[in-house]
Amino acid sequence: MLRNVLIGTIAGAAGTVALDIASYADMAIRGRSSSNAPAKLVEKLANMAHLPLSTRPAGSNDQSIQNRESGLGAVLGYVNGLGTGALYGLLRSQLEEVPVPLAGVVVGLTAMAASDVPLIALRVSDPKSWGFSGWVADIIPHLVYGMVTVLTYETLSNME
Repeated sequence: MLRNVLIGTIAGAAGTVALDIASYADMAIRGRSSSNAPAKLVEKLANMAHLPLSTRPAGSNDQSIQNRESGLGAVLGYVNGLGTGALYGLLRSQLEEVPVPLAGVVVGLTAMAASDVPLIALRVSDPKSWGFSGWVADIIPHLVYGMVTVLTYETLSNME
């Protein structure tokens, strides 16, 4: 079981790299900016937990706060990617009959839900305002993540 979780974590890392590449390629092709939603989520969570992200007084213009929010938002993305991969590794032996393409879609949508549901639940983002291109910019990289994660897991788990 531990072996499967470790392989799943490695597969999740490969999937996360693929998601990042797909996202950055979309930004380059369409000229869109990166999302600030992860940083806003960190800001909201820090405020809810009463955790200051700076030693300076509240309200001061402290660039380090924005830098920490941005950095921690990115870390949350990696935690999601690695964690979803580990979960897949844990569950895959119980779901061997699920075809790889279907598993890839489910893993991708699971990672997407893990990133989007907190944003929506904490009212950081409203999916009604995303529009078609916003949804496409979210779903395609997550489906790429899912397929790369599953294919990497299957390849590594079959090596002996």
